[in-house]
Amino acid sequence: MSATRIRELIVTPIAFRDPPLLNSNGVHEPLALRIILQLVLEDGTIGLGESPGGTARLERLQAAAEVVVGMHVFDSTAVAAAIDAALLPTVPSSHERGWTSSAVEVACLDAQGKLLGRPVSDLLGGRVRDSVPFAAYLFYKWAEHPALDGRPAVGDDWGEALDPAGIVEQARLMRERYGFESFKLKGGVFPPDEEIAAIKALAEAYPGQPLRLDPNVAWTVERSKYVARVLDGVLEYLEDPTKGIPGMAEVAKDSPMPLATNMCVIAWEHLRPAVEQDAIQVLLTDHHYWGGLRRTRELAAVCEAFGIALSMHSNSHLGISLAAMTHVAAAIPDLDHSCDTHYPWNSADDVIVPGVLELRDGAVEVPTGPGLGVELDHDKLEELHRRYVDSGMRGRDDTGYMRRFRPGYELKLPRW
Repeated sequence: MSATRIRELIVTPIAFRDPPLLNSNGVHEPLALRIILQLVLEDGTIGLGESPGGTARLERLQAAAEVVVGMHVFDSTAVAAAIDAALLPTVPSSHERGWTSSAVEVACLDAQGKLLGRPVSDLLGGRVRDSVPFAAYLFYKWAEHPALDGRPAVGDDWGEALDPAGIVEQARLMRERYGFESFKLKGGVFPPDEEIAAIKALAEAYPGQPLRLDPNVAWTVERSKYVARVLDGVLEYLEDPTKGIPGMAEVAKDSPMPLATNMCVIAWEHLRPAVEQDAIQVLLTDHHYWGGLRRTRELAAVCEAFGIALSMHSNSHLGISLAAMTHVAAAIPDLDHSCDTHYPWNSADDVIVPGVLELRDGAVEVPTGPGLGVELDHDKLEELHRRYVDSGMRGRDDTGYMRRFRPGYELKLPRW
C-alpha cells in the first residue's frame, strides 16, 4: 500500500478551561469543548486538525474517520467528497457537512506539508505576509465562575470587567501581554448606551487605534442605526448588530460605517443575496465552516471581486486552529482588518508544544516548519481528554449556564 494513503483518523474530544465571558446568549461555562484529529498515514506521518466540539460534530468526525481510510492524502478533494457522501443521508445541510470536511482537510494539508517539507502557506499559494495581525478580543466578564453544586468558585487572572473602566483595564492587560494594536468588544450584554460608553472609553484610552463592536444580533434595526450614528468616526466597523441579511441591509442603508458579519453570511448560498442587498461590507471568514483552508482562499477571491473587505472570525480555540488560521490569512492578499482570536483566553490549556505560536506585537509569525509547523503535546491531549470524559459535558449552553445563577434569565434576540 502507498505510503501516502491514510491508515487511520484518530478523533479525540477534549475539554479545556474557559473564563466566565458574557455575550448575548448568556455566559461561557467553565469548560469549552474541541476535537483534535490525528490523520495517520501508512508511513507514520501524522497530520493534525482541530474542530469545535459537541456530540453532533464528534459523531460526524467519527463517521468521516471510517470513510477516509485507504484514500490518498493528496486527494483532498476526493476525501471531502467521500465525507460529504457519508454524511448526506443524516446531515442535509452542506454548511454543517463543511464543518467536518474542513477539519479533515487541515489535517491532510498538515500531512502533505510534512511529506513535502513545506509549510501549509506554501500549499495555499505562498504567503504574502510573514506575520498575521490579530485584534484583542475584549469581553464583559465576571471575576470568577461562582461556586455551584459543591464546586468551588473558579477565578482567573483577568479580573472582572462589567463597566467601561473594567473594559479599558482588560484592554490594557491585553496590550501589555500581547501588544495588540486593535480592539474588539463583544457586546449584546448591557443596554447599548452602556456599551457605547465602553467603546468611547477605549477610544479615549487608545486614540487612533482600530475599534470594533459585536453585539451578536442583540439589537433591532432601529437601535442598530442609532448606535452606528453615535459611533460614527469611532468604530472601523460594526459587526452583526441585527439579525439576518434583510435586517443588516436595512441598517446598511443608513449606516455611516461598514457592517461586518460572521452570522448572516456563513455559507456559499448566502453570498448572492448579501451582495444583491448590499447587506455587508466586511466578511469575517472562518475555515471551520467555509469548508477548509482552500475554500477560504477561494472565498477571499470572491469577496475581492465584489468589493467586500475581509477579517477573520474566532471561537474558543487552541493552537492547531490558530496555526491553520495564521497560514490561510498569510496566503490571502487582501486581508483588510486584523483577525479575531480567543487564544489569549484559552492558550494555557493548549495541546501543542510551546515555542512556535506566540502573540507578539499584536501578531503571530507564520510558522515556517513543514505542515502547520506545530507539534502535538500528547500528555496534554490525554489530560484534556480525561477532563472531557470526567466532566460529562457534551455541548455548549451559555443560556442554560446563565440560568443557574439568574433563574429568570431569558434568551431574547433582539433584546434592545
